[in-house]
Amino acid sequence: MVVHPSAETLDLSLVALFAGWAMTEEVQRRLAGDGFDGLRFNDGVIIQHLLRAPLSVTALAERMGVTQQAASKAAGDMERRGLLTREPAPGDARTRLLRLTPHAAAAVEAARARRAALDAELAERFGADRIAETRAVLAAVLAHLDHDDAIRNRRVRPPV
Repeated sequence: MVVHPSAETLDLSLVALFAGWAMTEEVQRRLAGDGFDGLRFNDGVIIQHLLRAPLSVTALAERMGVTQQAASKAAGDMERRGLLTREPAPGDARTRLLRLTPHAAAAVEAARARRAALDAELAERFGADRIAETRAVLAAVLAHLDHDDAIRNRRVRPPV
């Protein structure tokens, strides 16, 4: 007999992961409808590091914990899709800084708005108290596992 899993029978880590993926997919679907259809989930991994200020590929690679070649390849792809530009660093013409384009900045704002709207829909559907408690429990899990600092410092990355 084949047992088919359901969300109710999965480990908490898998339910949280799959719920996050489902919500992310829904946000991306809505963003596509808003004209941001070229965005990919992994773009956010790079964007989070460039929100504060432009970075060199070397600094980006260090923050992401990847090789310089991997960071350069990802940045080049985002540059071709109009999300990043490379500009000379002030005082060092040899160094190029990666900067978010206005389109990428608008995508960040649109994504924030879409995530907030989805949160509101979930609160309406399941109750604001339940959603707040769920958020608090998941945040406590992150703190318990020493991952809340990564969020504060925009150094979130998938496990290796």
